[in-house]
Amino acid sequence: TAVRASVSPRSFRPSPAMVTTRRQSGAVPRQTAKAAASPPSSPGRGRGKSKSSSAKTTHYEFMGPPGALAIILGLPAVCYGLVFFCNEDACLRLDSLPTEFPDPPKNMPLFSVDACLVFLGWMAFCVAAHAALPGVIKQGTVLPDGSRLTYKLNGLAVLALTLAIAGVGVHTETLDLSWVHLNFLALLTAGVAFAFALSFALFFCSFGKKKMLAKGGNTGNHLYDFFIGRELNPRVKGFDLKVFCELTPGLIGWLLLDLGFAHAQFKRTGSVSPAMALVCLFQGVYVLDALWFEPAILTTMDVTTDGFGFMLAFGDLVWVPFTYSLQARYILERGESLQTPTLLAIVAVKLLGYAIFRGSNGQKNLFRTDPEDPRVAHLKYLPTRRGTRLLIDGWWGIARHVNYLGDWLMAWAWCLPCGFNHVVPYFYVVYFGVLLFHRDLRDGEQCELKYGEDWKKYCAIVKYRLIPYVY
Repeated sequence: TAVRASVSPRSFRPSPAMVTTRRQSGAVPRQTAKAAASPPSSPGRGRGKSKSSSAKTTHYEFMGPPGALAIILGLPAVCYGLVFFCNEDACLRLDSLPTEFPDPPKNMPLFSVDACLVFLGWMAFCVAAHAALPGVIKQGTVLPDGSRLTYKLNGLAVLALTLAIAGVGVHTETLDLSWVHLNFLALLTAGVAFAFALSFALFFCSFGKKKMLAKGGNTGNHLYDFFIGRELNPRVKGFDLKVFCELTPGLIGWLLLDLGFAHAQFKRTGSVSPAMALVCLFQGVYVLDALWFEPAILTTMDVTTDGFGFMLAFGDLVWVPFTYSLQARYILERGESLQTPTLLAIVAVKLLGYAIFRGSNGQKNLFRTDPEDPRVAHLKYLPTRRGTRLLIDGWWGIARHVNYLGDWLMAWAWCLPCGFNHVVPYFYVVYFGVLLFHRDLRDGEQCELKYGEDWKKYCAIVKYRLIPYVY
């Protein structure tokens, strides 16, 4: 989220620093790092070991190693549980809770060689498309050793190519996109196995020479470091693994799963229901928005601060596509018809959420990159002792994480088309609300350490955290 400014003379114009939010890959909003101006560097630059890159840290997040173990085991369990507890055979209701763990759906195998090959093929396609298609070259933020990495960003081009191939394949009947439904569990198993394999590879390779380690991922506790990620920017011949996984295979794969469920519904009924169309449209717009503003990811905490380990690998490649597609799968398997007023109300919630989300993030980015622009030059800000500015006006005078609110409203719009017969389709909006609450607390702690007394002044001006007049 962007942190806004304070009541102060406009004559004082230090460089902007603010907190940004992101939820694309599954990820979700993280804090930004300040980008300082420095000469361009090559993709491989900055890999040398510095004092800061090898220093051990004793600070734990997520309740330390026990929490890391719980998350490592719990995330896959939740992914499978969402399928086991809600499918075509049965779906959990609050008024009839099961007394034992349910069996997997009858027509969904847990594992298949074909699904493994498809998942590996999809990852290979994304890598090849990323390498072959043109893209923009952007610099990242300053690294601990003072250097900056460069990134090739072309997720939008990969999305366009993917949709073109899928569209032609479905139209010519050479591609059965509905295949993903009956093989959903097997694809999930392939994804889980791939994420664990990638995480182990990243962990072991991080012990090589001249590796820049993430500050929070070098505790010396192997379980925790495996989870949080040791190496900050793992690369293979200039190919940045973390940034690639953050946006390309998981986000686009999520949309393909949605479209596969829509295709399955069309084959069954001869049409796509309004509820299915809304979910695919809403989530498709979200993916498009994330890839359209792809350069913004370079200032997120995921990229600037966190190492690349199990937390991000599993989140990007498994959690995002296989849990975020829950609503489309539910509508295919157990959807109900919705009246026009209900559909219009859902659209209104989506538009409101998107207006808040994009408006606030756009205002923050413009203020950071071009504070003299007439659209933001009038905004009030709080100058800090660090020489940076905290916005206290516009969107960012409403709440400290107003973009989180927009994000959460969009989450409601994804779930509401599922109706109210079952609770499982609302898993995402509940999980995401808890996540945003935790992330707000985490961002607040980081900002208090960063800005000190200035942060307390800022909080006294912008009093609400997420929801105006509520919290």
